[in-house]
Amino acid sequence: MAVVNDDDHEQQVKQPEKKKPETEDEKRRKKIVPGSLMKAVVRPGGGESRPAEGNQVIYHCTVRTLDGVTVESTRSEFGGKGTPIRHVLGKSKIILGLLEGIPTMLKGEVAVFKMKPEMHYGEKDCPVAVPDNFPKDSELHFEIELIEFSKVKVITDDLGVLKKVIEEGQSWETPREPYEVKAWISAKAGDGKVILSRTQDEPYFFTFGKSEVPKGLELGISTMPRGEKAVIYVKSQYYTESALMPVVEGVDEVHFEVELVHFIQVRDVLGDGRLIKRRIRDGRGEFPMDCPLQDSLLRVHYKGFLLNEEKTVFCDTKIDNNGQPLEFSSGEGLVPQGFEMSVRLMLPGEVSLVTCPPDYAYDKFERPANVPEGAYVQWEIELLDFNTPKDWTGFSFREIMDDVEKIKGTGNRLFKEGKFELAKAKYDKVLREFNHVHPQDDEEGKEFANTRNLLHLNVAACLLKLGEHKKSIEACNKVLDANPVHVKALYRRGMAYMASGDFEEARADFNKMMSIDKSSEASAKAALLKLKKEEQDVERKVRRQFKGLFDKRPGEISEVGTNDRGDDEVTGEKLDKDDLDNLDDHEERTHQTTAPPPRSGIFAQLRKLFTSVGLNRCTIL
Repeated sequence: MAVVNDDDHEQQVKQPEKKKPETEDEKRRKKIVPGSLMKAVVRPGGGESRPAEGNQVIYHCTVRTLDGVTVESTRSEFGGKGTPIRHVLGKSKIILGLLEGIPTMLKGEVAVFKMKPEMHYGEKDCPVAVPDNFPKDSELHFEIELIEFSKVKVITDDLGVLKKVIEEGQSWETPREPYEVKAWISAKAGDGKVILSRTQDEPYFFTFGKSEVPKGLELGISTMPRGEKAVIYVKSQYYTESALMPVVEGVDEVHFEVELVHFIQVRDVLGDGRLIKRRIRDGRGEFPMDCPLQDSLLRVHYKGFLLNEEKTVFCDTKIDNNGQPLEFSSGEGLVPQGFEMSVRLMLPGEVSLVTCPPDYAYDKFERPANVPEGAYVQWEIELLDFNTPKDWTGFSFREIMDDVEKIKGTGNRLFKEGKFELAKAKYDKVLREFNHVHPQDDEEGKEFANTRNLLHLNVAACLLKLGEHKKSIEACNKVLDANPVHVKALYRRGMAYMASGDFEEARADFNKMMSIDKSSEASAKAALLKLKKEEQDVERKVRRQFKGLFDKRPGEISEVGTNDRGDDEVTGEKLDKDDLDNLDDHEERTHQTTAPPPRSGIFAQLRKLFTSVGLNRCTIL
């Protein structure tokens, strides 16, 4: 056997580093020839640092001919508006001479750059537009005063909103719609003229998403954590009318000085404005890392109100529960869905006010006696603390399997209560964790494989109840791929095929069950009887719908019959408590139900009808 030296191996494995593609600015710099750009320092700058790519540079620019005639200027004394230019190196469109020259300057420096035409607007394919009367074919002097440069955050791709941080904030969470925000705000035009003074009494209060501040300012504040101080540069297209200030005519850009004092987290939990969580008191830690996002044991105090004029209190744990908090495990359907969804987004010690619609409150949960049906409610919730279950690190195989039985048992209970999504989540969680479990001997391996198969079949049962027939079949296939003669998997897949209208596939699975295991004959025959009934119902429905279609002679037109939704309508059977098979190791039940059969499309119905009357071998001539 040949042995490869480590050094040789490293040389063989080492891949040449891929060169980054050249940027447009780098390609332009290659055009520069000696003597086309000359620099003379008029006034030295201060410090040692110079502008780098990604920095915002603010500078005054005056362009003159070689004999001193001013062509254009940003300075008011030379006919300009008095507003300096702002560019972001590497982002903004800028003439080649300044692209090369400005990075050589210090803050406060004044320099004159002598440029040949190809270094300014005379460059071929110059990205910067210029008026027709501009002498772009002449050699010119560009006098530049570099006022300042700094790192900035680019908020919008068109550079219409930029942010320069003056003082870092206290955390990383930032406000968004529909948060409520308090901030000190002042504003100046680009030429330094004050257009909004900072209020002296208290910070400005506004709600995100309600156009209460200019659009560009809101975009900038959305990147600020609490306590941050920043300057937000907003160009005219983002300087919109708002309650904060009117639009000042003739102002091309506004510099907002902002100190974000505080914001209240307001979350639209469902995204449709119905389930709103408003934080009243901050909790401990960082959102969302320190929230009970995973299934946990939670301790909360809460007070429940009806949204009527009296704000009727229907529950208060500090009074009704002898002052003891409510303790429950999330992910087990023990509290209303809207309650749990909101608590999962809370920090320990946080107090929030939750407004909840009836379908996420008590219309689908055990309703307190004094809460009417269809009632919107509010809960004032305080999350005291929570404990997240330990992972299986360091657990023995037996400890892991004991924990699995507890989780599986919870899932089975949720299934029996009709909470199929929650039940499926429990089974899925264990299956994910099983990827990190490695049995040590054959006995453990057999127990592990059997448990995993049952979990897949439980997932299939949940998916079948949720109408996800294809996914239910896929879950069964995970078992049958490893064990093609797994009777329970064949049964479950057959039921999924039947629910989806694939009757032949269902029949094949039920017949295969009987050929493998005679003890499953009763369950299989019951399923085949149900399958026959389903086929007859579909055939009867299609015959009724297309009554008379084949009774006419060639050339005659028949009207398709309508389904009067009377006795011929196919409906789902009532759920039966015995439909919980395969959720444990008990024997298969014989009385099974499935989700209502799907409504077949017209072509599928015709295909089944043709088959039933013996026309499935016909060809189209």
